[in-house]
Amino acid sequence: MIRRADPAKLLDLPHPMNRLAAIFALVLATTFAQAIELPQQRLAPGGVARIALGASADAPRASFNGVPVMVVHEGSQWLALVGIGLAASPGEASLLVRRGGTERALPFSIKPFHYAEQRLKVAPGQVDLAPDDLARYERESAHLKQVVATFSEAAPEALRLAPPVPGRRSGSFGLRRVFNGQSRNPHSGMDIAAPQGTPVVAPAAGRVIDTGDYFFNGGTVWLDHGAGLLTMYCHLSSIFVAVGDMVAAGAPIGAVGMTGRATGPHLHWSVSLNRAMVDPALFLAPAGPAN
Repeated sequence: MIRRADPAKLLDLPHPMNRLAAIFALVLATTFAQAIELPQQRLAPGGVARIALGASADAPRASFNGVPVMVVHEGSQWLALVGIGLAASPGEASLLVRRGGTERALPFSIKPFHYAEQRLKVAPGQVDLAPDDLARYERESAHLKQVVATFSEAAPEALRLAPPVPGRRSGSFGLRRVFNGQSRNPHSGMDIAAPQGTPVVAPAAGRVIDTGDYFFNGGTVWLDHGAGLLTMYCHLSSIFVAVGDMVAAGAPIGAVGMTGRATGPHLHWSVSLNRAMVDPALFLAPAGPAN
C-alpha cells in the first residue's frame, strides 16, 4: 500500500539535500495528482489527435484551421488535443503553435477510417422539408454554429466521460445515414436506447450554454466543459436545467425521449472538440462500452 507523506514533515528535514529531495518528491506527487486521463487517440476523421508540444514554463497556444485547440499539461510537457472533423480529408495536416513571440507549424497525418452505413425510414416531411420547416432549420443551424464556437479558457475537470445514460448503443458515431433512400451527413453522435423518461446525467462537470426544442434534435441541452470541449444531448422529453447553470458530474440534466427526428426513445449524445464533432466513444472511461 502506498502511503501519502505529510508535506510539513518532509519539509522539516534538517539536511539540505533531504529538503531538496523532499521538495522534488512533492512536486512529482502534485504533478501526478493533477494528471488528467486523456481521451483515446484516433488520427482519422471524427477522431482526436494528441500532439506533443514540448516543455515550457507557460502553456503554449495552439490552433487548427484557425480554431483554438485545447492544451493540457501531461507529465513534463504540454499536449494539444485536436478534434478532427468528419469532413476532414485524409492526408497531411498541421497544428499552429504559438509560444512567446514565435509560432511554428507541427505536422501530423490524418488517416482513412471506415464507418458503417445505416438505412432508416422516417416521415417524408423530415427528409424533404417544407418551406417553413426549412426556414426554421436554417435559423436553428445559424444559432447552433454560435453555440459550438464556445471556447472557455479553463481546462475541463475530466477528459474521460461516464455514459450519460445506461442502455444499449443503438447507433454509433460516423454512420452514413440514409433516410428514405436519400443519403445524408454521417451520424455525428452516439445513440443510446433507453426507456422514455430515463434520467440523463452530465458525464462531467460543465456549464449549460444552450437549451431548446429543435426541428431535428428535439429537446436539446449543450454543456461547456472547458477549452473547446462541448457535449450535446438530443431528443429529450424533459429538460431539467437552464442556460448559465453549473452542473456537477452525475447531475440530472434531462430525460430520455423521442422528440425531433427520432424513430424511438433514445439519447443522441455528441461530443465537440475545437468545433469538430468527434466520436464520444474515444472519451468514455475504460469501464464504458467498447467502440
